[in-house]
Amino acid sequence: MATTNDIKNGTVLNLDGQLWNVIEFQHVKPGKGGAFVRTKIRNVLSGKVVDKTFNAGLKIETATVDRRDYQYLYQDGEDFIFMDTQDYDQITVSAAVVGDAVNFMLENQNVNIALHEGTPLYLELPASVILEITYTEPGLQGDRSSAGTKGATLETGYEIQVPLFVEQGTKVKVDTRDGSYLGRVN
Repeated sequence: MATTNDIKNGTVLNLDGQLWNVIEFQHVKPGKGGAFVRTKIRNVLSGKVVDKTFNAGLKIETATVDRRDYQYLYQDGEDFIFMDTQDYDQITVSAAVVGDAVNFMLENQNVNIALHEGTPLYLELPASVILEITYTEPGLQGDRSSAGTKGATLETGYEIQVPLFVEQGTKVKVDTRDGSYLGRVN
């Protein structure tokens, strides 16, 4: 058992038999009344995000979550196969657990998988990844970086918006949280 003072980003709480991942938290000490902790938590299985407030010092149950490095090997139908980088054991992760991460994963890429009692809960990708643009319309003469954006398809099949000067075959840095273009890579 832990208390609300132990809450921090990434903590997994066991509330009413369901696992919730803490996205944001804030300790609040109002001038009048008792202190409390305001949190934004995500249901690990459904992905639903809710705001929850706990009184300060309240006992809460945390879940033991093992975060380990895995290497993405290949997709097998709806499932994804990953290999533990330490003991080379392979695990199968469902498409529901992988979620939007599939848009930014290439084979042999390292990811962090959170496990609870051997069951994969969610994937953590690096904050940004470098991917190649496989298709985009050619830019027009005179296009500049501040002129606007156009659609571009990445090597994973995901489509993002890039500046007009970016061409097919260019390697770009992409934010894995929202799929935004961060810049070109040489």
